[in-house]
Amino acid sequence: MRIVDQLHEQAQALFDALRMGSLDHARGGVTRDTYGVGEDYAHTLLAKHATQLGLEVKHDHMRNTYMVLPGKDRHLPAIVIGSHLDSVAGGGNFDGAAGVVSGLIAVQALQQAGIQLPCDVVVMGVRAEESIWFQVSYIGSRGALGRLQPETLNALRIDTKRSLADHLTEAGGDPEAVKRGDAFLSPKNVRAFMEVHIEQAPSLALTGFPIAIGTGVPGNFRYPKIRIKGEYGHVGLGRRFRHDASLAGADLTLGLDAIWAEWERQGRLMACTVGEFHTNVERHGLTVVPGEFSMSLDVRAYAQPDLVELESAFLALVKEVEKKRGVMIDLGLRASAEVAQADPVLTQQLRGCAQDLSIACCDLPSPASHDAAAFCAAGIPFGFLFIRNPNGSHHPEEAMATEDFMLATDVLTRWLMTQQDT
Repeated sequence: MRIVDQLHEQAQALFDALRMGSLDHARGGVTRDTYGVGEDYAHTLLAKHATQLGLEVKHDHMRNTYMVLPGKDRHLPAIVIGSHLDSVAGGGNFDGAAGVVSGLIAVQALQQAGIQLPCDVVVMGVRAEESIWFQVSYIGSRGALGRLQPETLNALRIDTKRSLADHLTEAGGDPEAVKRGDAFLSPKNVRAFMEVHIEQAPSLALTGFPIAIGTGVPGNFRYPKIRIKGEYGHVGLGRRFRHDASLAGADLTLGLDAIWAEWERQGRLMACTVGEFHTNVERHGLTVVPGEFSMSLDVRAYAQPDLVELESAFLALVKEVEKKRGVMIDLGLRASAEVAQADPVLTQQLRGCAQDLSIACCDLPSPASHDAAAFCAAGIPFGFLFIRNPNGSHHPEEAMATEDFMLATDVLTRWLMTQQDT
């Protein structure tokens, strides 16, 4: 029997407690809102569990949670294992949280085996990964690494309309440390970052593998608040006289989909998402030609030159639509994240651990963004493990079998054990 097999019930109990404390009865699923009640609950719950395990618990200026198993030499750069504990509204129970629970179970397995590594092993509960709340990615991890832009503090949470600075202060964090660029984590004190996460498309369910080795995280560019200004008109207005903002939005969306279809035909990986798409609720109506339209855009790819090419094509499309529809398109604030490739040495080591344990796995590039990318951008190598999830993510039907979770955690634990002499 593998060591982690003994901790199956412990893992299930933690997932059950996470779910019960953050149930969203109105929308279904769970809501662990960024810098809100739900996220706070998850951090408090797992910090309490870590304390019961005898781990050191600390927080940084972003209120990320660190649960530390001391190593033999406290001065050596640490191994950090982690993921986020927030969720989208009415989301699933495992997105992000699986990575933190996996780290805690792996650390408990080391304790039961009487193993102390040369360096500290830190399980990190990351704040604010879900960019839907503040329209900014990697807030908690970027902040911990001293790489969060100070102007992000002015970003408003979509539901409360209060600033990140206000929410951070309320949670016990320190916005001034963000302004100074304080780095709680850096390549000087972190040797590697390891993240375990459910997959966010049903790839593994289709191929039959319970887990996968993550090979990379896509970069992206985002325009969260695109505004199209046309001209309101009467329903009887002829087509040639119209400046229809909604049709301009449709042209942009269909144009992007045509670009995606062409890339897919060429075997090139990318994805684009228009998550918001609407007229002005205060002025729209059945018999009104829309004079305003709002939409959001997220475009991602796995190579930086691809992102540059895609954005150039998008900007050309914008000019084309403006001319065609007689509208003005204000792209608003732009955000971006760099492409992140998993460290080849760590990736090969994880493959070897899975093979040693006779666990079937494959390589899998991530379709989604993850905190590991923020560590990579800061110069910290990362390794990644995916867990099968046949129902997709960001909704209540996320489906992760605890047995699959334990297999990924077994590989993570095995990897940790191989670090005893390094």
